[in-house]
Amino acid sequence: MHSITDHPLRYQLANELHARPFPTLDVPCRAVFVAWRIPREQIGAREQAARAHLINLLDRFGVAHPPPGATHFTCQIGRDTLKWEQHAEFVAYSVFLPQLSARAFDPVDFDVFPEDWLAAAPGQRVTSVAIRVEPMPNEDEINTKIDSWFLQEAVAVNYVLDGSCVVASDFRIAANGHQCMAVFVAPETGVRRVGRVVQRLCEIETYKSMSMLGYFRVRAISDELSALEDGAGQLMGELRTQEGDAAETLQSLLALSGDLEHLIAETSFRFGATAAYETIVSQRIEVLREERFQGRQTFQEFMMRRYDPAMRTVKHSETRMQSLAERVGRAAQLLRTKVEVARLAENQALLASMDRRADMALRLQETVEGLSVVAISYYGVSLAAYATYPLAALVGLSKGMLTAILTPVVVALVWWTVRKIKARMH
Repeated sequence: MHSITDHPLRYQLANELHARPFPTLDVPCRAVFVAWRIPREQIGAREQAARAHLINLLDRFGVAHPPPGATHFTCQIGRDTLKWEQHAEFVAYSVFLPQLSARAFDPVDFDVFPEDWLAAAPGQRVTSVAIRVEPMPNEDEINTKIDSWFLQEAVAVNYVLDGSCVVASDFRIAANGHQCMAVFVAPETGVRRVGRVVQRLCEIETYKSMSMLGYFRVRAISDELSALEDGAGQLMGELRTQEGDAAETLQSLLALSGDLEHLIAETSFRFGATAAYETIVSQRIEVLREERFQGRQTFQEFMMRRYDPAMRTVKHSETRMQSLAERVGRAAQLLRTKVEVARLAENQALLASMDRRADMALRLQETVEGLSVVAISYYGVSLAAYATYPLAALVGLSKGMLTAILTPVVVALVWWTVRKIKARMH
């Protein structure tokens, strides 16, 4: 046998495709389903909490525990079959009970879960469903039962999987605190197909409920988002009309941008999860291969009329936030440019003022230099005159004439010396 080094996750990668197998259900039977959402702040400890809650239930029935790290588990608890599934945001329990109760959707069926155990669940119930699975009678009898079990203006009924079953639900929470679904099974339908239908119904209801969390999150932030849009419009109006100080407008726009980014960060996970859950709901309905039952609305039509608008609202709000973020970013860039242009103009004015001051200083310096030449020349002429008075007497010159002769010479010499010193300094 060849020696091949396996990837450490090779078996997990292969086994993941076979995780969460469908149940096999004999007809007639009942099913009860409940899902708890684990709050995001508890996500880090959700695995331990969910597993501890499951083990608590298993210990009450004396059932062996699931292997470490398991995310799904199926076992017998008495005459009933328990299926446990742990997902990213919620934990789901399904119990399949044999035979039918005398009363349709009897709340007593949920007594399989101990009351104190339910109260200790590590999360909040997002949905619970009672499902009744019975042999398919004729269409008139199906209509009679549906009319007595469900609200007529909301009920959705259709054939699924090539007519092997008829499924019905009004997706409302009944007086017993649970949603109700009915499955009528044709005689030739296999037990695995029945299990797939029931599993799909539970998944449709669960992911529908989880995705609706995004819609109510949108409603919660609607006023805040509108206020941000109004604030952005006002600031952009100031930018267009050039009212107010550009630097102050920029600071206000940056503050608004920070609030918007904070809102986007708070909602990005929920909006992303909503989009994923919506896709799963659509896929689960599609694989049922619905066919119309006596002109009644199908699951797809029910979702199109009531569920799809809510999902479009979520997508529209997400688009609004992204569009607003882009607009604010462009406006901030324009304001930065405006502020930079204003600063450049101020710098140019400052440089021009400095040039004028430098020119004035130069002229003042030249004036001082001229006065300095005069003063130095005055003292220089006096000194030269005192030094040459004896010579003046020898050549017969008067003091006045000697001074007149020395003055231009001394002035020229002083002027030349000052220019020389100034040239060396520069």
